[in-house]
Amino acid sequence: MTFVVTENCIKCKYMDCVEVCPVDCFYEGDNMLVINPDECIDCGVCEPECPAEAIKPDSEPDLENWLKLNAEYSAVWPNITIKRDAPADAKTFDGVAGKLEQYFSANPGQGD
Repeated sequence: MTFVVTENCIKCKYMDCVEVCPVDCFYEGDNMLVINPDECIDCGVCEPECPAEAIKPDSEPDLENWLKLNAEYSAVWPNITIKRDAPADAKTFDGVAGKLEQYFSANPGQGD
């Protein structure tokens, strides 16, 4: 089992989760984070730290596509282990539906 970053991270990109991860398995895209499922040890400390509630265990239903997206982009985006500020408009996008189709960016983020 692993944890998965889901749609609500897009354009919110809070980084509270990266600070607590004991194995540094978060990777940064332009406007969201992902978890490398092969590195995640399923400790779960990241899940309650996410203000947007965008991190879910992969045992929840209908997360297969998110698991694939996390695996795909964690292989090409830079590793992130330090918390930086969320985007200034993060609260505006928290809870907005359809963010994957409207706002997802495949571009890498800054990383550490």
